Amino acid sequence: MSGLNIEWALEQLEDFIRATTVHHVPPPSGVVSAGSYRTTDSEAEVVKRAQVAEQILDRVLPNWRSLEVSTSRKKWALHHEASLRARENLRRQEEIRKNLGDDAPELSAANLHPWVWDGASSLWQSGHFREAVEGAIRKLNAETQNKLGRRNVSETDLFNQAFSEQAPAAGKPRLYRMKNDGSSTFKSVQRGARTFAEGVFAGIRNPLAHEADQEMPEQQALEYLAALSVLARWVDESTLEVAS
Repeated sequence: MSGLNIEWALEQLEDFIRATTVHHVPPPSGVVSAGSYRTTDSEAEVVKRAQVAEQILDRVLPNWRSLEVSTSRKKWALHHEASLRARENLRRQEEIRKNLGDDAPELSAANLHPWVWDGASSLWQSGHFREAVEGAIRKLNAETQNKLGRRNVSETDLFNQAFSEQAPAAGKPRLYRMKNDGSSTFKSVQRGARTFAEGVFAGIRNPLAHEADQEMPEQQALEYLAALSVLARWVDESTLEVAS
């Protein structure tokens, strides 16, 4: 959760939990009824707070919408329980990390290259990890086409031509990761980018097309996004070379 202001997030969750706490309202005197239930704050106020609370929950508990919660009496029951869980997670995350893991560095999806995260974020936050990876690939492909000014090639062919060691030709600009000084180092980094991109599309993109009905584990999807982020940075930081 790199970049998250934990103190602020806890304040927002505390306020939302208070606002969505349900109270029993007894019936008026003389009326035969079990009464009703209502949240501490009005519906309008809860809706306003939910706008912020949902974004915090998406960061802290990405799968919170799939929690099994009884909503028979409380409209905001799912949000309320998820907020309780998220609050406890934030309060005790250091303790949990020390006792359940090796306290290793965390990889934040939000800190991946913007092309990758922009393409994946909306689907990721709703728990659609496989589709999030596909969205990131489409975004990376489109941004690479934009940088090269090409629409007639895509995916593996696009990257093979972009990172070619050959000089640019008419209608075929190149992306050079370093100055073309004819050295073995130049050839190596170009070949590395080209083969890495080919591996991304052969090993990640192509299998996804045949697994439309299968969800992907979150950790696997995060690792795929990390690989895409490497390729995105290489494209973004490369020098565009066009034919003179």
